[in-house]
Amino acid sequence: MIPPKPPSRPDKVSLLRYLRLFRQDILSAQPARLYRAWMAEFRTPFFRSYLINQPDLVKTVLKESPMAFPKSGRIAEGLRPLLGESVFLTNGAKWLRQRRIIDPAFEGGRLRETFPAMWQASQAARARLRSRAGDTVEIEEQTSHAAADIIFRTLFSIPIEDDLASRVFHEFRAYQRSQPIVNLAAFLPLPRFVPRFHRADTKASARRIRALITELTEARQREIASGTAPDDLATKIMTTRDPVTGETFTTDEMVDQVAIFFLAGHETSASALAWALYLLATHPEWQDKVAAEAQRLCESADFADMAKLRITRDVFRETLRLYPPVPMMVRETCGGQQFRGRKLPKGAQVVLSPWHQHRHERLWERPDEFDPARWGSENGKQCARDAYMPFSAGPRVCPGAGFAMVEGPLLLALLMRDLRFSPVSNRVPEPVAFLTVRARSGIHLKVALR
Repeated sequence: MIPPKPPSRPDKVSLLRYLRLFRQDILSAQPARLYRAWMAEFRTPFFRSYLINQPDLVKTVLKESPMAFPKSGRIAEGLRPLLGESVFLTNGAKWLRQRRIIDPAFEGGRLRETFPAMWQASQAARARLRSRAGDTVEIEEQTSHAAADIIFRTLFSIPIEDDLASRVFHEFRAYQRSQPIVNLAAFLPLPRFVPRFHRADTKASARRIRALITELTEARQREIASGTAPDDLATKIMTTRDPVTGETFTTDEMVDQVAIFFLAGHETSASALAWALYLLATHPEWQDKVAAEAQRLCESADFADMAKLRITRDVFRETLRLYPPVPMMVRETCGGQQFRGRKLPKGAQVVLSPWHQHRHERLWERPDEFDPARWGSENGKQCARDAYMPFSAGPRVCPGAGFAMVEGPLLLALLMRDLRFSPVSNRVPEPVAFLTVRARSGIHLKVALR
């Protein structure tokens, strides 16, 4: 069974039609040729954009010359009301300073320390779904709950049931459906003083989320000052001094970072987990393999046990290939670059698309099929090096990539050990890009005890 894939638009459409399609769903707004092209140029009255799939050119942008291709300010327009000046949006010296403070919190040793909180949240998710055995469940709602619980437990040492955590979670649920992946300002060269056309409900939700995060941050600052703060990710980040300047984050800076940690660690994980459960439900032979592997975990597993989940890890990697939570990344040229014999003008948008590169017909064998075994093949190993970037790559790789690769397999294993998932007839999910790759009308699965 071939997993669902969005339809492609005709090769040529008017700019107005393209803008409308783009606002509805970034994936189906693209032509089918992008699954074969090494590079494609798009022209609008205001700017040019170049989608790059050729592996060596992607490597140039992300790994070899990242400072020559900063994050696009056009894409940042849509996310700034929530994310402010977070590490996800900044460039240059500001971004370097932020990474110097943030990165130590996500080093390998810290992952081991966060594992007990991940384990507790995963156990809670399994209990919630066990209570729904025999029901048809909208699984994205469940994975959102689980991913949010993991973030709150590892970041602030509080479960999702905490009143403040629960309020943040529900506000994010409202925000994710009201915020398109790009804002109209991404297409127009607007001065800073011109309004950015954000929807009123999106702006209101962003304000409420930031107010709640400010409460959490200020409470943690008081705990740090009194010496009573738990040793979690928030404390680590808030007490880490920039080795260059000796400064720590201010309250406002920390609110920006917590917003992106929650967005990246909750929204993206929820997306990947939901699609992973759907793929296992529609490929029962792989579901049984994961379940058998999961039987090796005892009720008091520790971080070292994650090495036993090789099949589960490959399933999660394959899910990230087919449904990368962040389907496109946009950089901007500083001038002087030349790709495939074309000179890229200054200010051009360079689009790197995990969605298209992960399904590229000239790179991957059977690119649209779900096959976790591919990672052991020569083609899979080659593509893993050259054409796989679910967390970006290079200096701007997601700092939480290692975190996600523990969280995802752990949660899948615990769920599969006790439960069986099966698809619902005539309810095939349609992938669309909101903030991340989600299903337009949700993903509905039947849940049964194994």
